[in-house]
Amino acid sequence: MVFALPSIEEMKQVGNSTEDDDEELKNLYHTILHIFENILLNLVSKDLYKLQILKEMIVWMSEDSSYLQEKVLVTISKVLSFASKKVKNYPSVDAPCLGLLAAELSLLCSHKDPSITQQASLGMHHLLSIAHYQNVDTIKNTIKSYSFLHLPSDTEFLPNTLQDKTNIAQRVGQALLPSLLTDFVWSLLMKVSAPSLTTANEAATILILTLEYHVYKVVMVSKIVDTIYMQLSGNSPHQMESSMLRVITLLTRTSPRKVIFQLMHYPVPADKTVILMLQAAGSEPHVAPQVLKTILLILKGKPGENPGNLMDRRRCSINTSNMMPVAASHALCTLLPVSSYKKVVAEFFPELLMALMFQLFYSSNMRLVTEDRHFYARDALRILLNCSGLHAVETTLKAKRCWDMFSQEQFGHHGVYLVARTLSDYNFPQFPETLHYLYKLSVEGPRRSEDRVITVIFLTEFLNSFFKDPFPEEFLVLFRNWVNDSNPAVSKLSLQKIASMAPVINEIENVGSLLLSILKAFLSKDNTVVSQALLTLRRLLGKLDKVTYSSLCTKIASSYCPLMDHSNGGIRSMAIQHFGELIKDMSQYRWMLNPVVLKGLVPLILFLEDTETRVVSACKYTLAICVSELKWSPTFLLIDQSYNFEQIVLNFCNNLLIYHGNYITDLIADTLGFLGRSQVYLRRASVILIGYLATLGGHLLFRDELQVMFEAIEPLYRDKDPVIRELAETTYELFKKVAHKLTSSNIKQSFQKMFNFIYIKKLKLLYHYNCATSYSSIKKRPISYVDYDNIW
Repeated sequence: MVFALPSIEEMKQVGNSTEDDDEELKNLYHTILHIFENILLNLVSKDLYKLQILKEMIVWMSEDSSYLQEKVLVTISKVLSFASKKVKNYPSVDAPCLGLLAAELSLLCSHKDPSITQQASLGMHHLLSIAHYQNVDTIKNTIKSYSFLHLPSDTEFLPNTLQDKTNIAQRVGQALLPSLLTDFVWSLLMKVSAPSLTTANEAATILILTLEYHVYKVVMVSKIVDTIYMQLSGNSPHQMESSMLRVITLLTRTSPRKVIFQLMHYPVPADKTVILMLQAAGSEPHVAPQVLKTILLILKGKPGENPGNLMDRRRCSINTSNMMPVAASHALCTLLPVSSYKKVVAEFFPELLMALMFQLFYSSNMRLVTEDRHFYARDALRILLNCSGLHAVETTLKAKRCWDMFSQEQFGHHGVYLVARTLSDYNFPQFPETLHYLYKLSVEGPRRSEDRVITVIFLTEFLNSFFKDPFPEEFLVLFRNWVNDSNPAVSKLSLQKIASMAPVINEIENVGSLLLSILKAFLSKDNTVVSQALLTLRRLLGKLDKVTYSSLCTKIASSYCPLMDHSNGGIRSMAIQHFGELIKDMSQYRWMLNPVVLKGLVPLILFLEDTETRVVSACKYTLAICVSELKWSPTFLLIDQSYNFEQIVLNFCNNLLIYHGNYITDLIADTLGFLGRSQVYLRRASVILIGYLATLGGHLLFRDELQVMFEAIEPLYRDKDPVIRELAETTYELFKKVAHKLTSSNIKQSFQKMFNFIYIKKLKLLYHYNCATSYSSIKKRPISYVDYDNIW
């Protein structure tokens, strides 16, 4: 109701008033204020929250330039004095409006009217007394840590004490709790943009002085920074701009992380206001390490990548969906050239180098190009090199058009290689620290697979320049682990580097574990990794000492066998050829390899019918070696001019029967696995091979084994390929003949096996098959289904 009263001046303008009327009007207003004072005292005695009304009174009072201002302040002082006496008897005090009220009174303490100044100072004194008793335990703990000024009693208080802005700043900061001091700072910050330049200057002065002494107590830093950004973006007066930027500097002293995170939230590219605020934040040299650490933390994010869990969505999280990493790269363009940052930049050079390389690679892949500017990470990296005394490196990279390569996705890795190689060539002074950081990064494991690619490239180039092969064991372990990395690019880079160490392979400790890790790469789903693993292993085996080689040859040979049946023709041909070369290398250890060699014969025979010439050539090459090592008869039938697949199978089976008859059942089992393959040539070849093996080794089979073979051949009766259907019918007849020779007694079968081993008969052609001609000339028989109960 009081705040709705019109001013005395307005009342005078209503009509022609005399001096007596004016005096009566003043008495009326005085009476109203006295009544309101009594009401306030009554309200405050019951609830300190009602002190909020005093703040509204000051705002109302400021709109009236008459003598009522003094009267209102007298009322405010009395109420505050009353409240300060009451709180002495309270166990705890809760008055959340003290910060806002203190801000209003602090401005009045510098009023041009001495009477108003005196009353405002007295009111401020009582307010600080209330604040002193608010949450006594917190104040005591704070005083122990920061040695605040003594608060005078009412008798000791001198009004002019709180007319000095420095004293106001010190005492307010001393008395108010962090949340209340934040309200005080917030209220003054709003006054800095007041229309009255006098008010704005007074508010700015007290605000800055308060932060000079007590900035460590201020909370809600991000909100204050955002408010300053909004005010500066609104074309504030120049003199207020410098004051607001000073606030940013002071906030950065104790909360660099919060300030930087908030500045990184604004749109990219950063506008003039953000640049000014960054420069203000960068003007505090002693917090430069914290500023750079915060930026490095942000640079761990990937532009456009959403946070993986809810915890990452906190205020100071690496939420890269808003392009914070790009903003951080842009911020470095502003901060790195600052002279006071030079020493800190040298300290953080490895971290900054790799973080910017990661960001540069992300930007290259994602085409993060903005108007008028291209890659902030690239610009920041160039500035980093120049600020670190590596002008020659930057100039060389520019001459090599390296910086242009990052704008082309296909040359991204080559650009990374150029940076790493150029740094190595110039023997840059930060090498030891950078190598140590790369090792630390490699051991801890980069967050993303593309980060590992860049790390491997840098580490490889640095080690190549400063170490001779082989690498120290601690680095070699890293490359061994990277062989089976989830990122194919990392695996290939590691395998290529390991291959280059072939001349010194025998100097490497734990070479066995290194070779076994390469064998694991054979299982990769990426064909290029498997191919590189095959090439790397072959290169190493060519230099490996025979003792170590012999201890691993069986394991290696067994690992080649699955690759002989690989879906990729290039891998098939390499695996088959390398299998043959291993057998040749280990010829003196024939007794160790014979079981593996015999196991590999089935794919070697079947893939002679492969549609790819390179696979067929590899099969012939390796079969020739196998036959030689097994001491079988010469395989002249492998010559191209006289090549006939069935004749080779016949020759193979006759030699198998003579020298290794006990392996026939194993080879039958291996061949069964090819009957259901999608390739027509494999189904044809496997039907023929299993027919010969069954005829040859029928005496070694039991009834249940032969029944499995019947079940495997049955689906081929309905094959889309007519040749396969004819071959399946012929094979079925062969199985029937074998079945009729079997006895029902296992004991009789055992005697039959012994008898057949004594009397060996060589086979002749059974199918008269030639893949170059049609097989349909054979007289067709009606397709019949196997009756397993009657066949015996």
